[in-house]
This record gives sequence, structure tokens and C-alpha cells, in this order.
Amino acid sequence: MRVINITDKKQYNNFVAAQKHSQFLQSWEWGEFHKKVSGDVWRLGVLDDGKLVAAATIIKKQLPIGKYYFYCPRGPVFNYQLSTVNYQLILESLFNEIKNIAENEGIMFLRFDPPASYKLQATSYKLNKTLDVQPSKTLILNLAKPEEDILKNMRQKTRYNIRLAEKKGVKVVEAGVDRFEDFWRLLGETSERDNFRTHGRDYYKAMLAGGDEDSRVRESAGPALAIKLFIAEYKKRPIAAGIVSFFGDTATYTHGASGSEYRNAMASYLLQWHVMKLAKKSGYKYYDLYGIDEERWPGVTRFKKGFGGRTANYPGTFDLVFDEGWYNVYKMVRRVRRTF
Repeated sequence: MRVINITDKKQYNNFVAAQKHSQFLQSWEWGEFHKKVSGDVWRLGVLDDGKLVAAATIIKKQLPIGKYYFYCPRGPVFNYQLSTVNYQLILESLFNEIKNIAENEGIMFLRFDPPASYKLQATSYKLNKTLDVQPSKTLILNLAKPEEDILKNMRQKTRYNIRLAEKKGVKVVEAGVDRFEDFWRLLGETSERDNFRTHGRDYYKAMLAGGDEDSRVRESAGPALAIKLFIAEYKKRPIAAGIVSFFGDTATYTHGASGSEYRNAMASYLLQWHVMKLAKKSGYKYYDLYGIDEERWPGVTRFKKGFGGRTANYPGTFDLVFDEGWYNVYKMVRRVRRTF
């Protein structure tokens, strides 16, 4: 078993996209995005008898205390279709290589939030459970079903609100970075109303700019990542917006926003249904509504659960520590600030 640096975009994306519920956070393009907003990126692959059996995008990020850590979002990614894979040996090999890189880069720890099928017991490394970065619960809809069945699985109130938005004349348009100001304004209203933190302005703008090479969602699902902005308009005014990531077999509702005006137009409901139908038509098998949490986000969770789907549970977020001394300092500071 051997760990390699993957430099071929097609090879990397083909592997990650081929896994069920493809993780866009592990796509090649997401790594390129983080080169702009975070730091250096490594793409590692594990070969078993010459065959790629695991891959991981590792992002170098800086902490406010001046130290650095590695982050592997929704990874590592395994090929779970291979029944003979030795998961323990894969993880040992991968973590050993990451540790070697960490020593050269002055890295304090590796943070990762693995996919749902991850086998946490399959490593001798000590893993510290930490605060979630990515949500530990999400809702996933099966787009392979007929549209009528998808609608039937929704709550009656959700179906009613979709029809109401259509009746009121709400229109959903696929936009690009040229409509960023509309999204940013709506996000600010949402953040203030629902009391949650957002990324900085440049983060969202860089995300949309990186996914805007093709102004339309591709006609068929594929291994390349597309990040698209959708705007719901009422009386020619933008009143709701959503950023959706399309990768592999899954479309993921990544960020959403809605204005405080015209909320009775139910634009957010129609926006979701519009994107679901578009993703289904384009060949995507799943629609991931992303994070749910009844205690932290009760309103958002009620909204998302109205669309049906099944709950997917993730193991959570873990730290593999390379520098115990500085990590203890970091934990003390984090307990005080609770912001990173």
C-alpha cells in the first residue's frame, strides 16, 4: 500500500465523484477555491496493488494564535465498493503521510469530519472529538423517484407553499456572480433575523466566481464541481436566494438566504423545488438539504424536514494532534472565545 500526491484533476475527481453521496467538499475545484481563501492544498491518494482506494484533500489553515492546522472536509473518501479493502491499513498509511507533511509545515493538528460510512475504530491514532465544522446531521432526498412521488413524500404544508408561490407568480432564475449583491443583501437580513454567523463577503464571492465558468448547470451529472446561485423573484424583486453545489451524484443546498419582506410569498419553498427538479433532470441522484439540528436551528430544520428525505448521521469532527503542547494552549483559548 502506497500514498501518492495526486496531480491529475480528472483522476482525482473521477474517484471522489464515483462514491455514493459524492462529497463536493472533497472535489478538486473545492481545493482550488481554498487555495484562494485559505492556503496550500495537498491531494493525497492511497494505492492498493496499483488501484486507488482512498483520497483526501488536505487544506492548510491558520489559527488566530498564529499557528496552523490541516483540515480535511468530509474526508478521507474511501471506495467502499471494494470488499477486500483494509481500512485500518489505509488510515494508518494516510495518517502517517499527513504526519510527515505536518512536521515540515509546522502543523499543530489534522481536523477532519468523515463521511457517514467511516469506520472510526480502524486506526491506532488517538482522535479527539471536537466541535462540529460540518453538520453532523443532514437530510437527503432520493431524486431517482418520479416527481409525483417526491412531492407526495413532502409535508402537506410544504406542497401547499410551493403551489402558493407558483400562484403568486414567484420566479426562480439561475444567476451568477453578477447577482452577488442581491445574495449578500439577503444573507445579511437572514443572519440578523435568525442570529447566525456567516463567512466574510469575499468568501462567498470567490465561491461563486470559481463555479461560474459555465453560466448554466451542466446538462448531465458529472465529476466536475459546479457552484450555482439561484434567485427567487417576486414583483421583479429578489426575495430569496440559494447557493447549490453540483458534484458527482449529489446536488447540495450549501447556503441560503431570504429577505424579511414578502415572506408570505413562500419563495424559499419554490426555490428548493425548482433546484430539485433541475438536479433530477440533469441526472443527479440525490439532493442534500445539508445541516439540520432541532436545537440550534429549529426554524431552518422545520423548513427542511418539510421536503421529506431521510436523515443521514455523520460521526462528527475529530482532531488528530501532532503538537500536544500547542494544542492544549489552543483548547484553552478556544474555550474562552468559542469562535474557531
